Amino acid sequence: MSDDSYRDPPDDAELFRLAMHGVRLQPPSSRVDTAPRAPAPVPRQRQRDELEALRELLADTEPDDIESGDTLLYRAPGVQDGVLRRLRRGHYRIETELDLHGLNRDRAKLAVVEFIARCHALDRRCVRIIHGKGNGSPNSGPVIKALLGSWLRRRRDVIAYCSARHVDGGTGAIYVLLRAN
Repeated sequence: MSDDSYRDPPDDAELFRLAMHGVRLQPPSSRVDTAPRAPAPVPRQRQRDELEALRELLADTEPDDIESGDTLLYRAPGVQDGVLRRLRRGHYRIETELDLHGLNRDRAKLAVVEFIARCHALDRRCVRIIHGKGNGSPNSGPVIKALLGSWLRRRRDVIAYCSARHVDGGTGAIYVLLRAN
């Protein structure tokens, strides 16, 4: 046997060079984005909503501020919880209002139908209807208030309503959110 036939096994570096024979180095890509990423958005409106709700819960309530009577509340199918929550908190700007004091049920219904049709034509989205608390009703209960909830639920252009905040009439008025044209 000759000494030429016996060779030492190749080392790792030599094996790597053999494996990489013919491979070319690619130029750096210009498509790599090296700009820093924008920070994640901060839900500031949600934080403000939660802070306001916390303030309302922690605020001392005077006995005069506590209202009696049932509150009205309705949300059409498909309307998000946040929309109703903002409506209840008075976050939508009231664009116009209707006062039903002194009207009987027939005149009140006619006034509501005409009012909503006019608001829809003028593209008014958030309105207030003052129905009163029924203190002057002979039945000693709010007649118009009970009927108003029923009338509004049947309308396709009403997407939500709820009793107003204390400063806007409390359980004697409601905020109504109308569908856009």
